[in-house]
Amino acid sequence: MAQTPFTQFNIPFGVFSTEEEPRPRCATRIGEKVFDLKKYAASGGAKGVEGFVPETFAQPSLNAFAQLPAATRSAVRQRIREDVQNNRVKESYFVEASRAKMHLPMHIGDFSDFYCSLEHCQNCSAHLSMPQIPKNWFYAPSVYNSRVSSILPSPSTFKRPTGVYYKTGTEEAVYGPSQMMDFELEMGYFVSKSVPHGETMNVDEAKQHIFGFVLLNDWSSRDLQMFEMKPLGPFHGKGSATTISPWIVTMDALEEFSVPVKTIQNPPCFPHLAYGDTAKAALDIKLFVYLERAGKRFKISQSNLRYLYWTPYQQLAHHASAGCGLNTGDLMGTGTISGDAVGADGKKLELGCLYEATEGGTKSVMLQAEDGSGQAELKYLLDGDEVVFEAWCGDMKLGFGECRGMLVGQ
Repeated sequence: MAQTPFTQFNIPFGVFSTEEEPRPRCATRIGEKVFDLKKYAASGGAKGVEGFVPETFAQPSLNAFAQLPAATRSAVRQRIREDVQNNRVKESYFVEASRAKMHLPMHIGDFSDFYCSLEHCQNCSAHLSMPQIPKNWFYAPSVYNSRVSSILPSPSTFKRPTGVYYKTGTEEAVYGPSQMMDFELEMGYFVSKSVPHGETMNVDEAKQHIFGFVLLNDWSSRDLQMFEMKPLGPFHGKGSATTISPWIVTMDALEEFSVPVKTIQNPPCFPHLAYGDTAKAALDIKLFVYLERAGKRFKISQSNLRYLYWTPYQQLAHHASAGCGLNTGDLMGTGTISGDAVGADGKKLELGCLYEATEGGTKSVMLQAEDGSGQAELKYLLDGDEVVFEAWCGDMKLGFGECRGMLVGQ
């Protein structure tokens, strides 16, 4: 897609460095250039915005900015947009994106990953010896605590993980490199306003606790995962790497893309999950997955954040409902996002992982190169494969950039 995701309607936030200035600092992205917010603020940018101090953007993470009141963040973002549009900033504040090294945008204290797509659950259950989705799934968002140490900023490279799994078709346990590497199409969102330990939050106030969204690839070793599922659930199968896109798209930018949920929950949810403004209970964010292999690019799938059975607002409210507390910078993964659309040939078009597309690894899928120059057979990922996520809102009014990661051999 030729259109830039970083239009004047976006103004996302990230952290970058350059060879000339290696210390990470805060930035925004405008077109093909990174805008240095440290320099902007130090020279008087956003001066007069109540509650904002220039040192906020000199930090190596966005935590200090994210924990400011939502009104302050909105005012700073609007001031940045106006100053850039009216040419009130110096050219020296801009850096070509190709020269910028991107870092994790937040200091992440905790990472929790949800399992909240009905279609994903339906597609997977038949291959997990579970003919039906467990009853409890329909009463509350399912979630587990994951690894912070293996979260990587896009673009990322990681080695094929090693672990214990059963040899195909047997109950013989072996230790070795995973043979079933998969991606999972997710989005992530960062906590802004914290929730103190012992307190809870109202689901209708969830937006006030979310700084913004990123793309998230929850890389999964399916053979390791299946070995670990009983009795305690995934460990190494989900812990080797998680790639996120480096630019956080704020709630301010996303608000106009609020829509009703796609699926009506049955049974009705508990009161702590009942979102009042049903017309704006979900977000319409179009998602795309591509494979790059041997110099060719193949489209694998597409989906939409709106499809989730349990919305991000419900997820966050439920996470806080037992009093665990939430801290600024905590990362939440939405869980794999699948849909139910089918093509003229009856083929499912909106599958969020290869486990679904290959029916548990029993069938290969054939992909056509975007330039028409060839095909690729895909079951699970090969060494050297690169998976790329993209996301767009509206008629390409704004986007998230890429979430790009490459699997390499050991």
